[in-house]
Amino acid sequence: MNVTATATTSATDIDVLRVFCSGDGRYGNALGVVRDGRAYPDEASRQALAKELGFSETVFVDDPERGIVDIYTPGVRLPFAGHPLVGAAWLLDLEVVRPPAGEVWVRGDGEFTWIEARAEWAPPRTLRRYGSAAEVDALDVPEPGEWIYAWAWEDEAAGRIRARGFPGRGDGIDEDEATGAAALLLTDRLGRALNITQGRGSQILTAPGPDGVIELGGRVRLERTLAR
Repeated sequence: MNVTATATTSATDIDVLRVFCSGDGRYGNALGVVRDGRAYPDEASRQALAKELGFSETVFVDDPERGIVDIYTPGVRLPFAGHPLVGAAWLLDLEVVRPPAGEVWVRGDGEFTWIEARAEWAPPRTLRRYGSAAEVDALDVPEPGEWIYAWAWEDEAAGRIRARGFPGRGDGIDEDEATGAAALLLTDRLGRALNITQGRGSQILTAPGPDGVIELGGRVRLERTLAR
């Protein structure tokens, strides 16, 4: 986890992270983290900022010690989302984060940050399997409608998956670079650990645990800080 990236920032700044980066630090899904949720005290102001920023998700930290967070896409509030929780836990150096869906435990493992979650917390996704990674790579962005997670085996024996995510919300995010919630659902369906390459080259790791818990892990980096 990160313990130094916050040293020169103020509570009202917005940190922009990349979550689920590749091994060389590239790619990853953009995430805005508002360190002091009091600066945006209601749902309307938070939704407006998330729309203004235009990231796949923006997190508002309501209690940095207890890990209470609130998550928004440019158009909707979410009870749970994977990459915002991995990113916020890394940035704030937390052992637990608490979105509306429930208590999410965190652990660090070298360059990876892991969270524990349940598949039923994830919003609905259509998991659509294709015959090859090349077919997934060749897909055009579908028309708005359902949230589609397109995937194919790259190496089934090794648990390696090629995937792309299409939110279909019509909110300006035509393709999601890395999608933790969909990775949870796919892991739950397949019942095994996965190494997922999504989008342009982001990496998501998953591992089923006891009692329906699934671990979701990846690399995080601080890209920049927006002064407010």
